[in-house]
Amino acid sequence: MKAFTFDQNLPLSDPSCVREINLPDPVPGENDLLVRLEAVSINPVDGKLRGLPSETPRILGFDGVGIITDVGASVEGFSTGDRVFYAGDITRSGSHAELQCVDHRIAAVAPASITPIEAAALPLTALTAYEGLFDRLQIDRDGSHEGKTILLIGGAGGVGSMAIQLAKLAGLQVIATASRSESEDWCRELGTDAVINHNESFHEQLQELGFSQVDYIANFADTDRYWAQMGECIAPQGKLLLIVEPSGALPLGDPLKRKSVSICWEFMFTRSAFATSDQARQGDILRDITKLIDSEKLRTTLTTNLDAMTCESLRTAHQMIETGATLGKIGLTAS
Repeated sequence: MKAFTFDQNLPLSDPSCVREINLPDPVPGENDLLVRLEAVSINPVDGKLRGLPSETPRILGFDGVGIITDVGASVEGFSTGDRVFYAGDITRSGSHAELQCVDHRIAAVAPASITPIEAAALPLTALTAYEGLFDRLQIDRDGSHEGKTILLIGGAGGVGSMAIQLAKLAGLQVIATASRSESEDWCRELGTDAVINHNESFHEQLQELGFSQVDYIANFADTDRYWAQMGECIAPQGKLLLIVEPSGALPLGDPLKRKSVSICWEFMFTRSAFATSDQARQGDILRDITKLIDSEKLRTTLTTNLDAMTCESLRTAHQMIETGATLGKIGLTAS
């Protein structure tokens, strides 16, 4: 099969940093689906992994949509010919290839009402937002949450774009951060109730909107930069959600202690990487995402289509991701 790999020793400015290679076709394991890829999308984690040392060529890519061509002996609920979508497993080979094996428990049949590339924009960010809001913060997925507020730091990014929509579906009052007019417009288009500038004081801007504090804060951008502001703005007995590892130790005492604040981490790959007993939860979540998309309660966050996956288009996608200023998701067709 054809696949793409990055040379961790070369910068993105060098066209030879990514190359096309040929590898033997993968063979599905007992719980695997063998998928012929139709579309993929790019995430910041791809950029983080690109520069890490690897003894063998690393095939990046997590979001994938494609057609099942074979199934393992213990697979249930899927058949060859099904179109599936998934966010993959950080311990296995990625989706920047013609074929990929993925555990059937972390996959689901893709939405039928949107194109493969639109579906490819969904899995990783939808899973991160869904797990973060409903599994970690324990917000009621179908609750009214009347009067409850959530602040989403980094609302225009891939995860923030999904979190805005899911938080609104759960009945929360949503405040998102953005700093550019186009990112503010994007957040409002997705349904946020208010937007504040993440380069200015959160507390002052929230007060101007009529909020003294917020019940939940989900930081999808920079844990270090906003740590003190989160402590200032979170309500007593509120909850914080983090996805970005800090560069050093964080002060965990007051005001967080005085307020009895809960701190949650969300890492979408935890269930698959540790083969947790509930790893099939990700398949369940993706099935719910499919229902929400096909019932038009949720929308894809694809904003950039770079067409066919090639060495050059992958390099362009990684350059765009590394600016930190992309809206929504970047997608490519795989075949």
